[in-house]
Amino acid sequence: MAVFNRVESERSVENAIYNKTILAGDGWMHELLPGQVLRIVDLEGNQAADTLIYNADHPEDHYSAVATVAAQQNIYLTTGSVLRSESGNKLMTIVADTCGRHDTLGGSCSAQSNTVRYAHEKLHMHNCRDTFMLQLAKHDESYTKRDLAPNINFFMNVPVTPEGGLEFADGVSAPGRYVELRSECRTMVLISNCPQLNNPCNAYNPTPVQVLIWDK
Repeated sequence: MAVFNRVESERSVENAIYNKTILAGDGWMHELLPGQVLRIVDLEGNQAADTLIYNADHPEDHYSAVATVAAQQNIYLTTGSVLRSESGNKLMTIVADTCGRHDTLGGSCSAQSNTVRYAHEKLHMHNCRDTFMLQLAKHDESYTKRDLAPNINFFMNVPVTPEGGLEFADGVSAPGRYVELRSECRTMVLISNCPQLNNPCNAYNPTPVQVLIWDK
């Protein structure tokens, strides 16, 4: 069932303790303390922000699409969705969302998937898996390529067909729309601001996203 649960936030940008713009194609990795709130802003509209979340004290206990979908009995994420780890524990909760629906099935683009979905000559193109790997390599040895898992695609529209397949469709976001997530434990958030040029997830035009953090 496709639920659009759009809820505005009461938090002001002026009170944020952290404010950064992630350029199109770039990555970002940052720790959040319990109770801190992360806002991801789709600055220009329809930009996919591929996101992974880890329990910072147990990096192997990362975001699980299976545990999250099973617990909420809905394949889409929106306000009120609890993002769960492999162990079923709470990692983050979506507390505000002006987009209304986010994908947790489509996964991230990679050199290999680009060749399978599109053409062999797409092999060289910048992709989210490589961005994830670069950010992990910049971090400590607690994180390796073994810690990559099916991710969340914030602002991305991936409807399920009547036959059970997935479609990468035009986005349902717009300039300035955002999603806010409250950290339920000490978490590590990894974002690849998707550089995809081959499908309409970002209108074939990758653009920046903004990340802000509040203490509560």
